[in-house]
Amino acid sequence: MAVAKTEVMAYTQNIDQLLPAAPLSERERGFSPKRLANQSEPKVKKDERGYFILTLSENLKVYFEDYYQFLEMLAARCVAELERVRAAREACTDDHYESLSYYRARRIIVEVLLKNIRSFYTDRHNLGVIMTPWCFGTVILEKVEMLRDRISRGDATHPDLGDYPYDVVRYMDEIHGRVLMDIFDFPPKAFAMRWQYTELIRRYSDVLGNVATTLQNILNLVKSYGQ
Repeated sequence: MAVAKTEVMAYTQNIDQLLPAAPLSERERGFSPKRLANQSEPKVKKDERGYFILTLSENLKVYFEDYYQFLEMLAARCVAELERVRAAREACTDDHYESLSYYRARRIIVEVLLKNIRSFYTDRHNLGVIMTPWCFGTVILEKVEMLRDRISRGDATHPDLGDYPYDVVRYMDEIHGRVLMDIFDFPPKAFAMRWQYTELIRRYSDVLGNVATTLQNILNLVKSYGQ
């Protein structure tokens, strides 16, 4: 498999280039214990188990240590899955285009997950990346579906679509939920909860929008009295 000289959408043609960057180490954590100990963010709290945050969408307690260990476990599973995909592809001849399209789709799905694991793991600025496993799973599910839709519309590309991109997109559509559930080790109902997360986020957005509107009205009232 030839190595692409340029990357498209920050994706790489060669699976080997993904693997060395895959393992995660504690020093890469965006919110390390030392940083948490020196912070003054009111959202971050501590009890006998360690530092935690109450998630915005679910109002559930998530411990930083548990969350980072969860991402480390997922990253290791992604590496193992990419190795399996590579071995399976190497066993296929060029005329097995259906099988190759399937493995290309599977690889792209895992790649999206792995890249987002690293992004969330190393984020030092946004506490919103700290979430429950099910919520993180729904975020990845939507990211995969967004990429699938963009590729199908021609709004995005990928260096590993091969000669039959339609078949790769078709397989992405068919298998992405199952592939992610297997890696996450989630029950089917986990992704069935996605609408609840989306609704909660929408409601919080509405509340924040109403607060902003109310504050603006108060400012306008104050200004009118001052005139």
